[in-house]
Amino acid sequence: MELRYLGFDQKLNTRTYKFKDGTGDDPAAYFVVTADLRLFLLHRIAIQEGPALCASKLASDLQKPALGNHELTGEDLCDYATARALAETQKAASRRRGAR
Repeated sequence: MELRYLGFDQKLNTRTYKFKDGTGDDPAAYFVVTADLRLFLLHRIAIQEGPALCASKLASDLQKPALGNHELTGEDLCDYATARALAETQKAASRRRGAR
């Protein structure tokens, strides 16, 4: 599956990110992932990261047998922020070890 980002629509604090799967000879399938922008602020995640995070969430959702609404949740963003903080900590630690 090859997801292509098509853009977004916004209504108040909710962004709807649009994607298309255009692989193969089958007709293109269209998907949307919604995200509450307040969660980006809460977890200190740049809004520019939204399309990539939504594409990752969508790809994960589409591997499951149950289809339905796709939403980037607070838990998704919390997991991402935690993983990012851990990676930054490990990178800083490796720099400190390398300086000796």
